[in-house]
This record gives sequence, C-alpha cells and structure tokens, in this order.
Amino acid sequence: MATMTLPEPNPSFSWVEAPWGAVLQCDALTPLASHVFTARGLDLPHADAGDGWAPLAAHLGVRDLQLWRVRQVHGVTAHTADVQPCDGAWPEGDLLATDRRDVALVVRTADCVPILYADARTGAVAAVHAGWRGTVAGAAARMVALLGQQFASHPEDLVVAVGPSIGPDAYEVGPEVVDAFAAAYPVEAGHGTWWRPRERPGKYLLDLWTATRDQLTGAGVPSTQVHLAGVCTATHADVFHSYRVSGAAAGRMAAAIRRR
Repeated sequence: MATMTLPEPNPSFSWVEAPWGAVLQCDALTPLASHVFTARGLDLPHADAGDGWAPLAAHLGVRDLQLWRVRQVHGVTAHTADVQPCDGAWPEGDLLATDRRDVALVVRTADCVPILYADARTGAVAAVHAGWRGTVAGAAARMVALLGQQFASHPEDLVVAVGPSIGPDAYEVGPEVVDAFAAAYPVEAGHGTWWRPRERPGKYLLDLWTATRDQLTGAGVPSTQVHLAGVCTATHADVFHSYRVSGAAAGRMAAAIRRR
C-alpha cells in the first residue's frame, strides 16, 4: 500500500495506518467508536475462517469470536443478540448491531456499500452490508429503526459513515435493477437522482451513494451526520477490492466497528 497512490476521500474521512497498511476512518465517528474501512492491505478470506480475521480482531481489541460477523446474503436479516458460529459457520444476515463494549461488528464488501453507525447518546453501534438488493430493501433505514427498537436510539443522535463502494460513474446496471428501485421508491424515481440512462439502450448508472444518503436522512438522521467517503472501489481497484473489476477472483474488504 505504501507505493500506491491513495485516492482522496471526502473531507470527513482520513487515511490512517493500521498494522497491515492504510485504512480509512470517519473523523466524525472516531470519538464514538473504534472503526476501520480496510483496503487491499488486509487479506480477508471469503469463508468464515482464515488468518485475515486475527489482525482485524486484535486491532479492535477483541478476541476472534468477539468479532461478530455474518454470512452475507444481500438481504436485511439483522442480528442484535449474541452472535456465534454454529458448526464453524456464522449465521446468515447483513445487519449487525450491539450496545456491548466487549465485541466488534464487521461486514465484508467488494463494491457493495458498507455502513457504520454509532449512537452518540446510548453508545450503540451497528454495521450494514448493502448491495443493490439490500438498498432496494431499505437496509440503511431499517437499521435506524432497529437501533430505536432494540437500543432506544433516536435518529438525531446517530452518526453514520458510508464507506468505499462502487460509485455513480462506474456502477452500470440493467433495467431489472432500475425497475426494482422504481417499484419500491416511486417518489425518488420521479426525482431522477438515483440513476441515469447511458447512451447504450437498456443500461443505467446507479448511484448507491445518493440512495443510501437519502434513505438515512429519510429515516431521520440529520444530513450533517451522514458522512460519505466518496471513493469508488471500481475506479480505484488497485487500492480496493472490486467484484465488478475482478469478478469471482475479487478479495473482500472489511468495515468494522466497536463501541468505545
């Protein structure tokens, strides 16, 4: 990573050094929670086990089994109670939340949107993995509601960091994806801000960054407390893992958080 040119994130994010290389942090989230958005420097496995988890757990100050993770399925299944592997496999899901201080939460991405939350009042934290299917299902807003139900969080107390993911100038999709968004969000579809047509018929550029931000503010999180890294994984595939660029050979990055 030291020889790579690191892309410049939005001003609310900073590159810092972890034991394995450069990672992104959200400056507004740092006082509330230990957290990282990793890049290529950490070799995270596709499977639940593997050597990559140990340095991440150590960096966050937890033991391996205190680094809660899930087998992601591009849905909105959430876990807020004790998360442990069964027969070596972690449970399915894409949303994690806790108010415990002795555990950390992690989701993996390779173009999908990683979202980290911290409640400035209660201390609760959360991690969400949202590709286009999770975004259509409202994963970002669902977590705001879940934090309120489980931990008495108020949307106005949440600080949310949206990490590196495929950007609005790189994420080409077909009409079936746009149709799914239009059916779920007809008002937003009318505004025309979540996607735009390409010159090639039947192809669109999807803006998951704007969709995620709008879902969070629509759920009551103040816009000044929603922070977008604004760094595209596909554009900077030398720094980040990108499924769109590398296909099945793509590695995975981590978005991880622990309550202070």
